[in-house]
Amino acid sequence: MANRTVLYWSIVVALGGFLFGFDTAVISGAERAIQQLWQLSSVQHGFTVSIALIGTVVGSLIGGIPADRFGRRATLFGIAALYLISALGSALATDWTIFLIFRFLGGLGVGASSVAAPLYIAEVSPAASRGRMVAMFQTNVVAGILVAYLSNYLLQGVGGDESWRWMLGVQTLPSLVFFLALFGVPESPRWLVLNRGDKAGALATLQKVDPATASDTLAAIVASAQQPKTEQATPQPSLFSRAYRLPIMLAVLFAVFNQVSGINAIIYYAPRIFELAGLGTSSALLSSVGIGVVNFLACVLALNFIDRFGRRVLMIIGSVGLVITLGLVAYAFAGKGLGGMTVPFLLFAYIGFFSFSQGAVIWVFISEIFPNEVRASGQALGSFTHWFMAALIAFSFPYLTEQFGPSTLFAFFCLMMLLQGLFVWRLMPETKGTSLEQMDSAIVLH
Repeated sequence: MANRTVLYWSIVVALGGFLFGFDTAVISGAERAIQQLWQLSSVQHGFTVSIALIGTVVGSLIGGIPADRFGRRATLFGIAALYLISALGSALATDWTIFLIFRFLGGLGVGASSVAAPLYIAEVSPAASRGRMVAMFQTNVVAGILVAYLSNYLLQGVGGDESWRWMLGVQTLPSLVFFLALFGVPESPRWLVLNRGDKAGALATLQKVDPATASDTLAAIVASAQQPKTEQATPQPSLFSRAYRLPIMLAVLFAVFNQVSGINAIIYYAPRIFELAGLGTSSALLSSVGIGVVNFLACVLALNFIDRFGRRVLMIIGSVGLVITLGLVAYAFAGKGLGGMTVPFLLFAYIGFFSFSQGAVIWVFISEIFPNEVRASGQALGSFTHWFMAALIAFSFPYLTEQFGPSTLFAFFCLMMLLQGLFVWRLMPETKGTSLEQMDSAIVLH
C-alpha cells in the first residue's frame, strides 16, 4: 500500500478525472435549453453537444507535448485552468459561437487530463500499489459523471430559464479546488531526471514515496535514461522508432478494444437502447441512472483487486462476462425471447464486467508499458486512439442502429470482445508489481 503522501498526491491528481467525468456528462442537463435559446437546427444541436468531444480528441493528441516539455505538474495546472475557464465561459456565454469556444476548451482539458493524470500517478507510485493508484483516475471519472447527473437534477429550475448556466457554471468550484490543491503536489521524479537532469529534486520526491528504496529507484531511473534504445541513440527518441513497436501495438489494440465493446454507445444512448427494448421513457431514464451506479460500484471493486489479482486476470474475467452479456442482449433484440425487461439487467451486468476490467485497467496499463523517455507521447497515442474510437462509435451508433438494427450491432460488439479475450490470452503481458524501469524486459519476456 502506498504511503499517505503518495495517496494524497494521487487523489489530488485524480481530481482531473472527476472533472473529466463531470465535464463530459453535465451537458446532458443543459442541451435542450441551449437548443431553444439559440434556435439551433438538429445539425447545429448535434455539433454543440459533440464539440467538447472534438476538443477531447485534440487534447489527447497533443497532451503529451506540454507534459514532456514543461513537466507533468505544469501541464496539470494548465488542465485545471482550462476546466475553470471553460466552466465560467460556458455559463456566461452570450451567443452560440462563444459557447462553442469555451466548451471546446473544456474538451481540451478532458483529453489532456487523460494523458497527464495517469502518467503522473504512474510515475510517483510504488510498483506494488501503482495499479490501485492509477485506477483512482477512472473511479473519479465515473464519480464525476454521477455527480454531474445529480447536480443537474438539483439545479433544475434554479434561475428559471437560465438554470442551464448554473448547471455548467457549478464546475468552477471543483476546478478551483483542483487548481489550488496542485500546489501541494511535486513534479514527477522521472521527468526531473530525464528532462532536467535534476537528481537532487528527484531524490527528494522519491524519499517521500519510500525512503528505503529511494536511492535504488533513482539509480534505476538514471540507468534507464543512459541506456540506448537503438543502435544510434538520439537525444530526443521518437515514439515511432522500431524499438517501441511492441508497446505501441499493445496500447493501440487495448484502446481500440475498449471502444468496440460498445461502452460509449451504451453510456451516451442508454435511454434510446432501453426504449428499443420496450421500456417507457421514464423507465428508460431510471434504468440509465442504474447504469451510472453500477459503473461506479464496479470501478471501486476493481480498485481493490487490480494489484492483488493483476491486470490480465481482471481482463480475462471481463472479456468472458462481456461476451456472454453482449451475446444475450443481441439474442434478446433478435427474437425478444428473453423479454424486454431482461435487457436492462443484462446491460447492468455488462457495465459491471466492463468497469471491473477494461474501465479500470486501460489507463493503468497504457501508463505502464512505455519506457520513461517516451511515456508521455505513448500515453498520448493510447489516449488519442481511445477518444478517436469513442467519437466514431458515438457518432455512428444512431445511424447504424437504424440501418442494421440493435441485434446486429450488439452481435458485432460481442464478436469484438471475443477477439479481445484472445488478445489478452495471447499478447497482453502482466505488469503487476513490475517497476517502470523493468517494464521493457517484462513485456519482451511475455
